[in-house]
Amino acid sequence: MARRRHGRAVSGWIVLDKPEGITSTQAVGKVRWLFGAAKAGHAGTLDPLATGILPIALGEATKLVARVMDGAKQYAFTARWGEARDTDDGEGAVIASSEQRPDAAAIRAALPAFTGEIAQRPPTYSAIKVDGARAYDLARQGTPAALAPRPVRIDRFELLATPDANHAEFLVECGKGSYIRSLARDLGEQLGCFGHVARLRRTRVGPFTEDNAILLDKLEELRHKEALDEALIPLQAALDDIPALAVMGSEAVRLKNGQAVRVPSSKQGLVFVMADDRPLALGQLDHGELRPVRVFNL
Repeated sequence: MARRRHGRAVSGWIVLDKPEGITSTQAVGKVRWLFGAAKAGHAGTLDPLATGILPIALGEATKLVARVMDGAKQYAFTARWGEARDTDDGEGAVIASSEQRPDAAAIRAALPAFTGEIAQRPPTYSAIKVDGARAYDLARQGTPAALAPRPVRIDRFELLATPDANHAEFLVECGKGSYIRSLARDLGEQLGCFGHVARLRRTRVGPFTEDNAILLDKLEELRHKEALDEALIPLQAALDDIPALAVMGSEAVRLKNGQAVRVPSSKQGLVFVMADDRPLALGQLDHGELRPVRVFNL
């Protein structure tokens, strides 16, 4: 017998502006508790050191988490030169140091090598699984895994400022699976000075930006005012890049039951299906045949 979930059947997105010092799992737990939600998940982990955009899916929105995670991401980060750390950020132990410091011209000259489709070695302290264990757990136990480089896409890597000789500020736009800590580490090695992430903020995940974001303190304030649901972003906000298609009557019933239907539409590919002005499904349309991919139980 399937285990019954406890909590409200609330669905939608909270685009949390995650504070520094808590894990993504802790943030999801806090938001789920505030809403009393039966289901919750997040679209892309942020390290405790990092702040910024953490899309949290409640209820039926959890069916779209993978799609949001596949979207482009944007980060603002500060690199600290002169030190390599075992975590590739400011929380780790220093494992190498250098007195050399790059100037802005040298940094800009190095950036093209880290733009486009590149092979990137993930941080030793990462959530990647190795023989069933998380890489960060192995590292903490003193047996760090040798993680192989993997292909990632870096669409933009721009130097914004050099506030002093020890620091440089960057903007990065990238695809799924990219590690900003690895960029800082590898760029520091390329420049011959070592480096790690001193500050990291995510400013966009897929369709969600800082314009959509809300702080935990604000959510708690809304809960006390019994106005928490006003902060929910509709489930379909994650699908604003695909066309919508309305169905009705028997078509809606069949789709909800997982059956394909014929529709008078020339669209091809993924579509967002509505019925009676409510989200019904994410569907695949092919020459007039509409097949449900994800059905929403709203």
